[in-house]
Amino acid sequence: MNTFLKRILVLLSILALGLLLYSVFVENIFAKRLSPKDTVKFELNDLKLKVFYNRPFKKDRDIFGALVPFNEVWRTGANEATTFETNKTLDVGGMTLPKGIYTLWTVPRDTIWTVIFNSKQYAWGVDNEMKPMWDPNYDVVKIDVPVQKLDSYVEQFTIAFDNSTDNLSLTMAWDDVKVAVPLK
Repeated sequence: MNTFLKRILVLLSILALGLLLYSVFVENIFAKRLSPKDTVKFELNDLKLKVFYNRPFKKDRDIFGALVPFNEVWRTGANEATTFETNKTLDVGGMTLPKGIYTLWTVPRDTIWTVIFNSKQYAWGVDNEMKPMWDPNYDVVKIDVPVQKLDSYVEQFTIAFDNSTDNLSLTMAWDDVKVAVPLK
């Protein structure tokens, strides 16, 4: 084997070892995520909606008012910032949301939540001090929606689209709480 091929093989071996070590010790791609990623889609005629988010578990914890404090902006999930995408302009509770990609933020309270569609894209949901990376200067729509208390617990945070009564809504449920944001 000539010298050039030996050098290429050594270089490729070092590169492969480096990627393996990075994936194990930095990203840990082999470990199961504590809050798995999920994407929810809704399509009707030419309307296409999509939400990307991370789904934390309850794990016998008190959620709203404890793990997720009341009256503070929440990243609405875990890890990366939750995103909402629409290919059409929407009416969100009487306010106009132009087509585009938004980050989704909420302010949970006991009886009402404020849901915020923000036009800035954030790489992560919180900073090093665990404070939301949300910048209110980029808020496009803010809507207050009532809290529905559930009879049973939702173990894993869930975002869905509900069109069961021909009234489209974006729903969020976790623990014993559910909110529905009206979309037209």
